[in-house]
Amino acid sequence: MTPLLYRVLRAQPGELPAVAWAFAYFFLLLCSYYILRPVRDALAVEVGTQALQWLFTATFVTMLALVPLFGWLCARLARARLLPLVYGFFVLNLLFFALSLAPMVFFVWLSVFNLFAVSVFWSFMSDIFETPQAARLYGAIAAGGSCGAIAGPLVAAAFSRTLEHSGLLLLSAALLGLTIPCIAMLARWARAHPRSGDPAPEQPLGGSILAGARAALTSPFLLAICGYLLCYTALSTALYFQQVTIVKEAVPDMAERTQLFASVDLVVNALTLILQILAFSRLTALLSPGWLLAVVPLVSLAGFLWLGATPTLAALIAFGVTRRVGEFAISKPAREALFTVVPREDRYKAKSFIDTVVYRGGDALAGWVFAGVSAFLAAGVSLGWTAIAFYLGARMKSWTRDDARSSRSLQPGRSGLN
Repeated sequence: MTPLLYRVLRAQPGELPAVAWAFAYFFLLLCSYYILRPVRDALAVEVGTQALQWLFTATFVTMLALVPLFGWLCARLARARLLPLVYGFFVLNLLFFALSLAPMVFFVWLSVFNLFAVSVFWSFMSDIFETPQAARLYGAIAAGGSCGAIAGPLVAAAFSRTLEHSGLLLLSAALLGLTIPCIAMLARWARAHPRSGDPAPEQPLGGSILAGARAALTSPFLLAICGYLLCYTALSTALYFQQVTIVKEAVPDMAERTQLFASVDLVVNALTLILQILAFSRLTALLSPGWLLAVVPLVSLAGFLWLGATPTLAALIAFGVTRRVGEFAISKPAREALFTVVPREDRYKAKSFIDTVVYRGGDALAGWVFAGVSAFLAAGVSLGWTAIAFYLGARMKSWTRDDARSSRSLQPGRSGLN
């Protein structure tokens, strides 16, 4: 089996243990999240679109408060201590919600948890894998998340009535706690296989608590990533509003809604898993980074035009499934690989700022701008999003074409990005 895995995953000697632990880490993380997601979506339908505007805004304000705290922790704690602290904090939060679940507070918390937990995961990956490794291995690592995202909805759909919300939250907390041993094993592997050009990777990052925000707002490369993510999250929110309106009319029962959302998640993640394992590493050899990043913008352009002309549940599900599969299987791993070429401090601080404040800022803005706005406007935004994708792909040059050439031309450092 080992030679077969090396061939399928295009892994090199010594990389397979790290891929296995990263796979397990992402599996547990997203399984934990996807047990919670149908609960949140069912509660969101109950509160309605007007309350969602304020919830997205509250999430954005919460992110603004947390980013300086995360920057302070990054400056003072080594990654081997920082990551377990972050996940341990979220586990305690889930235990509290299992005792007392306030729908609006839980919605905001889960929106914060999802971004921070996944952002920290990918920051860690970009800190231990180099750019050529990302091109080969990120698809397989992301497949771990897809497996977890398949298992999570299965659990939620099967036990939503018997375990009830409190039981699902306790199970999610247990799975999230198991990510901490995976982090320890990956840290051990990284010490034995350090990235080239990264001095003292186990030391705290140091620097200012606002260094990430400054870097994200001054580097053209990072600014383009901000623009890409703003377009993605704004249009995701626009689609979410369409979902709330259409599902509320088509599926009146809350338990049926939870099962519907869980079933859609299951289909999305099953298709995503197939593409991640069998297609991503090969697509990186065939397509430029720009085309990989442009998959979801182009799907969004066509999908919003369709949804604007035919606002039905079937159109919503078909568009939503296609868009999310393209994001998770292709565009997301390609976007995360962009951070392998930035300085180490930016992999944590700037990435955290982009993945949280910029992401939820797009949510908050879209919550007010896109509420009640035609889907045709969202299609227009998709055109600008596509242009940003090709700009980022051009800046990444040829990292997917030739591993050796990429490792020479894209060494970490600011000089090539500004």
